[in-house]
Amino acid sequence: MHPNLVNYALSYAEHGFSVIPIGSNKRPLIKFADKPPLTSTEIRDLWKKYPTANIALKTDKFFVIDVDRHGGEVDGMESIKKLGHDDWFKGTLTERTAHNGFHFFFTKPKDLKIQQNIGFLPSVDLKAHENNYVVVAPSQLGDKQYKWLNSEPMKEPPQGLIDLILEKQKEFKSVEQLEGYKPTGKTQTTRLFEQIINGLGPTGGRNNALASFIGGLLFRNVDPNVAAQLAIFANDNTKDSLPIQEVERTFNSMVEKEIRRREEDHE
Repeated sequence: MHPNLVNYALSYAEHGFSVIPIGSNKRPLIKFADKPPLTSTEIRDLWKKYPTANIALKTDKFFVIDVDRHGGEVDGMESIKKLGHDDWFKGTLTERTAHNGFHFFFTKPKDLKIQQNIGFLPSVDLKAHENNYVVVAPSQLGDKQYKWLNSEPMKEPPQGLIDLILEKQKEFKSVEQLEGYKPTGKTQTTRLFEQIINGLGPTGGRNNALASFIGGLLFRNVDPNVAAQLAIFANDNTKDSLPIQEVERTFNSMVEKEIRRREEDHE
């Protein structure tokens, strides 16, 4: 691990970026959504608590074209090359990721809403949500390090790239366009789907909500391994999430309950 990550974190903050400490699994170590940027004192305190934390920056004033080259079926650079516009990605701040991908940084145009688009192109994401983030150099995953490839300032996206982004945004109706649409006739299944994203609700009712969430999945014949993962997602998306041991305990108890229910049904 790079010894002076706290100094880099402080430097990023001094340059006006909103810094987030990140664990080795690329997950944030703090709740950061809709919160003001960390102060230099908060950064020092957090890196004392998590001395090996990596650094991420919130995509609040900029967006990133995130090119993945190791996870998907397609090499993201092939998707970029197919655009036939290398010029769009030159002359702006760029880093190489720990897994040999690329992050191309662009400032957000003032008069235009750039929306997040995961799967913008095959193996290429557009990270732009003000509550999203991107890991930056000199963060490290295992023995692989993020590295800046230049020190160019971030440029405004060229018009061709803006046009492509807007075209892709049209394909996926935005929340703004759906403002007048309110679903009716919600079912218990609807609520289960929504809980995965919205979490288990306020402190005090989380345990019961988790139990009924897991029970609802098992009752609908969701594979227990999948149900366990969905329970972890829902818990992670909860404001004050439960300890993982509590999730495991509740899950095991609900599986036993479901087994008993099925045995009784067959008697």
